[in-house]
Amino acid sequence: MQTNQPINTMPIQQFLNQVKTADASKAKEIKMTTEQAKSLAFTLGIVMARLNGDLEQLLQKSNNEEVIKISMDGGNSW
Repeated sequence: MQTNQPINTMPIQQFLNQVKTADASKAKEIKMTTEQAKSLAFTLGIVMARLNGDLEQLLQKSNNEEVIKISMDGGNSW
């Protein structure tokens, strides 16, 4: 998967606008076509996959294990 291409987030923005409008008008439901729902689902899938890939890359880069050494003397120096 190429991660350098921008993601078209327009379906997410359209959905959020629908929710905002419905909330402002106190509507009880939001309707969308199957095509709109498919587009939203695919876009959310792409966004989640990209986030997961970015997280994996971040974890691989920061996989510097620190070794912390603790020594105990048993308390003889009181």
